[in-house]
This record gives sequence, structure tokens and C-alpha cells, in this order.
Amino acid sequence: MKSFSFVHAADLHLGYAQYNLDTRRKDFENVFCELVDKTIALKPDFMILAGDIFEHARPSNSTLESAIVNFRKLKDAGIPVLAVDGSHDSAPNIITSTILNPLDSTGLIWYLPRHEGSCWRNENCYVYGIPNFRTPRKTQEELPVFLEKNKPTPDQTLFNILVFHMALDIPAVKPPKMEAEATPESLPGGFNYYAGGHIHKPFQMNFRNGLLSYSGGTETASYDEAKNAKGFYHVHVSKSRKSRIERIKLETARKFVILEQNFTGLTPSKITEAVINLVKENEEQDSIIVPVIKGVLPAETGRGEIDLTKIRAAGSKALLVHPVLRLRETEISEEIVRSIFGVDMKDLKTKAYEYFFEVFIENYNRQESEKIARLALDLIGPLVGKHEPKVKEKLEAFL
Repeated sequence: MKSFSFVHAADLHLGYAQYNLDTRRKDFENVFCELVDKTIALKPDFMILAGDIFEHARPSNSTLESAIVNFRKLKDAGIPVLAVDGSHDSAPNIITSTILNPLDSTGLIWYLPRHEGSCWRNENCYVYGIPNFRTPRKTQEELPVFLEKNKPTPDQTLFNILVFHMALDIPAVKPPKMEAEATPESLPGGFNYYAGGHIHKPFQMNFRNGLLSYSGGTETASYDEAKNAKGFYHVHVSKSRKSRIERIKLETARKFVILEQNFTGLTPSKITEAVINLVKENEEQDSIIVPVIKGVLPAETGRGEIDLTKIRAAGSKALLVHPVLRLRETEISEEIVRSIFGVDMKDLKTKAYEYFFEVFIENYNRQESEKIARLALDLIGPLVGKHEPKVKEKLEAFL
């Protein structure tokens, strides 16, 4: 085999109108344009996209048009795009399928799981791709079946690459709040490079006589990953099958300013005033400001008393001010709790719903956040009562 190079990228999330802003949708597209232009300049032998190319399995026409234009650029430059689907753009059902199928049919990408043996090869390498199964339970059930039906056949005279979109159950890899979809042992061996997607923070480690690599996200899909470097990998492979990874930084990602502070003991009005001043002192032009408001409120005050409308309007230069409430209310006495439960559950449920909604709106749009918040509220009773069948029934119905 000869020396060659390839680009490894993942988690583009094209079409994601974060915070319900069309400007954010365009941001994700702009970063993809930069990724494509830099890839063409690097002149790799091929590109790997390890899932979540799109935010939805059915992207909008404008998002699809932008993607087609960029994939056409890569094709015209003679750079094949080898892809697998992710948890966002995988097929929700057989009828709907994934948008990666028609893109494959037009020759703009090579959707690995759709082809015989779920692979692609040339004179230097063998690339095998695993589809995304959407949930940990389905992954555990369907991955072994898929591997049996599409047996991986790495060639030890070539450089072998496995492409997947999953969080592996490895403490160093998986973020604390993320559920692992697969064990390290569930992936087939014999590969030199394991090209992963789904983990938005770039990561590398030795793995099964090869290298496990997550290229990270290309834009900030959640404020808590704002500190992660945005970019992709350019992987150089020598004649002796040794790989060297070069990190390529993406410059056009939107700037996030995270302002995390503890306000324990301050009244809601004082907290509102302090956060407004914090925003004004730290905002940057066209940035997204995220004040993370933490602490414990004084007795007889509530989270609802924080004036979020005034905080959101505090930025004059920023694209958006998006406050995140992490405040806890002072513990209520048992007597008061009994009176609340005994008189009227409506107010308590409303407050719980509002809390859940504020948590989920950080990562999902309004409609999705409302649905998940309702589910969380519905699960409280069965969870407290340890009615596992009811919990399972509600979760399966939701999924």
C-alpha cells in the first residue's frame, strides 16, 4: 500500500436552528462550508463523516440545498465522502428512511451501511461502517445481528477503518450525563482506526491494537460544550500503516460566552440586577451569552421571581442572551409540603413543569422541550411509587 490521508469529521448537525434562531441554522451551514473548503485545500484521498450530518432525518429544503452544493464541491474535487448515520439523522422507520439514502443514490456520498458488506475500499484501505440504532437497547439487540449479516473483513495488507456513531462505555470517553450505547467489546477488532461520532469533544486513545478517535463537533450544539475546540481531523497514514493525526481548527463557529456564578443568599431582585450587570460587562459583539445562575434562594422566594425577560434584554451587542437557571429553592418544611399535597397539586405540578422545561430548552427546541417536560412530569408518580412497568410503558410510548 501507498501512503495516503483522509479527513475525519462528525456531528455537523446541519439544519439545527438552535434557540429557534434561523441565524444559528445558517451558522451550522457556514461552518460546514469552511470544513469543505479546508478539506479541498488539504487534498485528502477521501472524507469520513461519522454521523449526525443533519439535525433531522428530514431536513428542510434550504438545509438540503446547502448540503448538496457542498457535497458537489467535494465530488468535483475528486474527494469521496464515506458516511454513516447518527442518532439525529438515522431512519426513524422503514418508510421514512434517512436522507443519506437519496444522497447516496445521487453519488454525492457513499452511505456505507447501504452497500454490500457495509464497506468501501481502494488500493490502500478498507472502510467499514455501522449504522446508528437510535437507543442503547436497540443497539444491544440489533448490532450483533447487523455484524453477523454484514461480516467485517479487515485486510491486514491494507489500512482498516471502522466508522460508527455511538458513545462507548469507556469512562474517559463518555460524558457523565450521556448513556453509553455499546461496550468496547461489541465493536469488531482488526481495525487500525476507529472513527467515532456522537461525542462532541475531540478525543483519542489506543484501542484494540489501533486508535479510537472522536473528531468532535463542528459547532456548539449545547452551551456546556462551548469550551470544546471546534474542528476536524486530517489523518496521515504511512506505507507501514502508521497514522498521524493533525487537528484542523474551524474559525467560523459562533462565539459563546459562558458566565457561571453562584448567587446563594441573594434575593431574586438582587440576582436579576447582578446578572444584568454581568452580561453588560462581559458581552462580545454577535456572541451568544449564557449566564448560568447557580445557588440557593432565601426562604419564601422562588425561581419564578427571577426576571428572565430583563436578563435576556440586557445585551446590546450580543446575538442572544440565554440565561440558564440552576438555582435551588430553600427546602420547605414537612408541614408545608403536606399542606400543598393536601390542598392542591396544580401549583406544584406547574412549578415542576416549568423547572423541567427550563432544563430541556437548553438543548432542544420549544416543541421538543415541552414534550420532554410533560414526560418528566408524568414519570414522577410511577418512579416514586416504584411502578416499573408503568415507567417502561410511558418511556416506550414516548420513544
